[in-house]
Amino acid sequence: MLLRRFRWFPLCGLLLLPAASPALARTVNVSSVAQLQSALASAQPGDAIELASGTYDVKTNLTCAAAGTAEQPIVVRAQSRLGARLRFDATEGFMVSGSYWTFEGLDIEGGCASDSACEHAFHVTGRAHNFVLRESRVRDFNAQLKVNASLIDGVWEIPHRGLVERNELADTRPRVTSNPVTKLNIDTGDGWVVRDNLIHDFHKNGGNAISYGAFMKSGGREGVFERNLVVCTRDVATGGTRIGLSFGGGGTANAFCAPSFDAGVPCDPEHSDGVMRNNVIVNCSDVGIYLNRARSTQVLFNTLVSTSGVDFRFASTSGGAHGNLLSSAIRARDSATFDAGTNLTNVSAATFEGWYVAPLQGDLTLEGSVTSLLGAAAAHPQVTDDWCGRPRPASGPFTLGALEHSLGNCAGWPGDAGSGPVEADAGTGPGPDAGTGTSADAGGGEDAGASDEPAPATGCGCASAPGALSTLGLAALLMIRQRRAE
Repeated sequence: MLLRRFRWFPLCGLLLLPAASPALARTVNVSSVAQLQSALASAQPGDAIELASGTYDVKTNLTCAAAGTAEQPIVVRAQSRLGARLRFDATEGFMVSGSYWTFEGLDIEGGCASDSACEHAFHVTGRAHNFVLRESRVRDFNAQLKVNASLIDGVWEIPHRGLVERNELADTRPRVTSNPVTKLNIDTGDGWVVRDNLIHDFHKNGGNAISYGAFMKSGGREGVFERNLVVCTRDVATGGTRIGLSFGGGGTANAFCAPSFDAGVPCDPEHSDGVMRNNVIVNCSDVGIYLNRARSTQVLFNTLVSTSGVDFRFASTSGGAHGNLLSSAIRARDSATFDAGTNLTNVSAATFEGWYVAPLQGDLTLEGSVTSLLGAAAAHPQVTDDWCGRPRPASGPFTLGALEHSLGNCAGWPGDAGSGPVEADAGTGPGPDAGTGTSADAGGGEDAGASDEPAPATGCGCASAPGALSTLGLAALLMIRQRRAE
């Protein structure tokens, strides 16, 4: 096993492409929107579509319908990391319906006059298996990524095995819309993996005012959230209900739920056999982890600071919680069940601040003694590394929470990229009232379902108002930690 830096890989080198026949692979250089549209429309397996640095003002959807292969994916990438800036004034950005598309190193933003008009930067649907989004910055959409099934020739086709890694996903201001606001909205697919991302500042200032960092739902299976940093409120303090990561949150209309896709068949469970491990989730006005009709879900070695904790909810929700470190509680609600391993709950804000440099900003650099956390939880077969990607002790036991403190601080954390933290504006007003504890669901259209839930429980925890927070930024995040390569 080798250790490697969590860093940018060259975006214009062959290392980004699997081994391929030189006769089939080609590089297509583009420097205008028209050239990009043409390259996408004529894409072939093995193509590398490279965008020259500059700004691309896109006022229409970009269709990605060709199919790549495992050996010859179709890659869309910036020639220089984050050098290609795509500004969409369109409901959808990239509409991906073909398999094996990879997007790398892009800087994408929504620029619609109405927030309801900028829905998705990426809409992945139908037969778009093995989609990859990595090392990109995507901001100011209601959902930076939307994934769902499509009815094709009378058959519901579902995108499986997607990968979202090493991206920054955020909004620069609250979204004024009644549409669902979730940075990663992954419906129906099996085997999706979301890892090593920075997700922050997702606020919905319309409709039910509920937003999520990311969820998987709609009958999906075997999803994984791992090693993500989720800061519900980082740069902009505002109201609304903000939930970190979820299996099942958001709800699904029965007609859009796998495997039945039948209006008469309840969407229950919403997700099965999911895993959340080694995530750091901070500063959420509601729960950091929400499991809504999530069957056989494992919640393992996560650190939750200033959230309302973890909710296992509804009768079909089951699984286990082990090794977690959090400032609130882990609850079973509305007939849910779970096996509780060793967890440390109700940790005070003062204790977190004594352990870490800036926990409300997601900076868990040690400044105090964490002896009580070391070796406090038994090893778990589904956890082999920590938030930094460093191997946990082979024979156990493990440190509680997302970081294996027996190994010291993560190399380069925070920000050995050179710039260090940058002060951000405090935002438009004070933070939310503490203790909403709603764990409600965003509704509307395909994500409808909130009205089907019982009245929420109250008094399940609180999150303090953040005020002005320092920023890490994508460049710093990508230099934060070492990761293990098999």
